[in-house]
Amino acid sequence: MMKEDFLAYVWKFQKFKRGEFITTCGLPLKIFSPGQQNFNSGPDFFNAKLTIDDQLWAGNVEIHVKSSQWYQHSHQNDSNYDTVVLHVVWEHDTDVYRIDNTTIPTLEIKNIVHQESLVRYRNLFSNKHDWIQCERVFSDVPSIVITNWFERLYIERLQQQTIFIKQEFLEVNKHWEALLFRLLCKNFGMKVNSDSFLSISRSVDFSVIKKCCSEKRTLEALLLGQAGLLKGEKDSNYFVELQKEYFFIRHKFNLINDGVICPKFFRLRPSNFPTIRLSQLAELYRLKGNIFSEVIMAKTKQDIYKIFDVRASEYWDMHYNFGNSNIKHTKKLTKNFMDLIIINTIVPLQFYYRQYYQIEGVESCLQLMASVQKEENSIVRKFNKLGLNISSALESQALIHLKSNYCSLSRCLDCSIGNSIIKGCNK
Repeated sequence: MMKEDFLAYVWKFQKFKRGEFITTCGLPLKIFSPGQQNFNSGPDFFNAKLTIDDQLWAGNVEIHVKSSQWYQHSHQNDSNYDTVVLHVVWEHDTDVYRIDNTTIPTLEIKNIVHQESLVRYRNLFSNKHDWIQCERVFSDVPSIVITNWFERLYIERLQQQTIFIKQEFLEVNKHWEALLFRLLCKNFGMKVNSDSFLSISRSVDFSVIKKCCSEKRTLEALLLGQAGLLKGEKDSNYFVELQKEYFFIRHKFNLINDGVICPKFFRLRPSNFPTIRLSQLAELYRLKGNIFSEVIMAKTKQDIYKIFDVRASEYWDMHYNFGNSNIKHTKKLTKNFMDLIIINTIVPLQFYYRQYYQIEGVESCLQLMASVQKEENSIVRKFNKLGLNISSALESQALIHLKSNYCSLSRCLDCSIGNSIIKGCNK
């Protein structure tokens, strides 16, 4: 089945057989510029330049599989389409008129499309049961195409991440330190408890966090208490101490935690238990205080490692939860965990900060990501089976974005890899 996005691709790159073009009315057509593709509402291409019967035209181009779709989409009643100078269709089944009843010239292209491009397109979209459409020919794509596409994909992913960051920035009244705290909370919760930890950060004004940083157990009691982890009774002196401290803090600052999502322990490794992660976060702010300026200026992963070189409080050396003790083991933030903080917090925040103040330096964000080890997940593993050999977090993040925003949506014609396959640019 023919799709409109392929016709747009054909028009954009002029994938036609050689020869003169003739409109459906029998008039000679010459194309000087296909125009600029429009991804919003309105005609598909703006500012095309062409001649019809030796008359020069500059205007817009609309594309459909069948010309009758002009009426199905009610373009005849939309003044935005009055400037269309050419209707490009796969199959011409009716004449089309403007509001003033003048005929819009139509170019039918089903018999003039470059045959090899059409065959490659149909082959690409015939693999309905493959993991991705181009799975069988992925290894034929030149490595330079993939490398260049990765950088663009990752920047797209950063731009996508800044939507959430901007929203949080506005909610904390453009307070950079408060924004960083929220982002760190979210990512200290990792995938399982990210929403829970974010709700904890939203339940307390950052000014209260700052006031609770000076004493050793105060901030830990605050975070664990807001998380709902200090309720009831436990056979632990440390639990009782934190519970008393939280009771005092809660009344002092009129805190509530009704909207906090209860953190989960189920199916988590003990090192990722919310008790451990919240204690580590509390120690980070107790020891480091204001860290935004350090984070925003960090250029290497070693810079980040120094900032986040912290451990959970001493009680957790022999515990993962309140109660039963375990073999003594210091619960420090590992480099693998800090790499995740770089991927999910530091670089997106640096990118947004530069974007907000219109500061150059996107390259430094890319370099930092390129220095971090790749993530291990099912998407990365499956792409590696197709012949990729990636090593950096920039590449693994690009692959996640590629799969979610292109492959899964069959946006092959918007993808450099898909374009390369249809063009026939092999290694």
